[in-house]
Amino acid sequence: MMEELALHIMDILQNSLAAGARKIELVINEDMDRDLLKVRVKDDGRGMTAKELKWVQDPFYTTKQGGKVGLGIPMFKWVAEHCDGYFSLDSSPGKGTVLEAAFGLSHIDRPPMGDLAGTLFALIVSNPEVRFVVKYEGKGEFLFDSKKVKDLLGDVPMSDANVLGFLRGYINENLRDVMKAE
Repeated sequence: MMEELALHIMDILQNSLAAGARKIELVINEDMDRDLLKVRVKDDGRGMTAKELKWVQDPFYTTKQGGKVGLGIPMFKWVAEHCDGYFSLDSSPGKGTVLEAAFGLSHIDRPPMGDLAGTLFALIVSNPEVRFVVKYEGKGEFLFDSKKVKDLLGDVPMSDANVLGFLRGYINENLRDVMKAE
């Protein structure tokens, strides 16, 4: 089992990338009133049929070559439901996919968030052709849109050392400011 929610989120976002997504939206909400931590991922990838939706939630099904079973979605679902939350997955071919999971915010078995900033930074800079929109609602709100950053940079690539340093610091600092202390 993955020990941090950031690793689950990375797995889900990598699924979106593997599905050919060009835009991925991640919204994380700490709902103190309802004692829920909600994670929502929406992508514009190729989507799935109703049959595939059932299969990806089965821990013994995989589309991967070599027979390795993909446990990411079934594990994420199990953790959410085990931590007094819920899980939903909606998709249709050609329309993309929406995954939502919620966890009891104060549930003793809820994994810690982990290095969400590092996870996001790695995915954003290693996939510059994809638009990432990230919103974290907690003690405040953090909103990041990689398209806006690219527009500001003009001809300067996101792989530029100065840009990488700035992005890492910006994401780390702003997420830290809005996240509930773990």
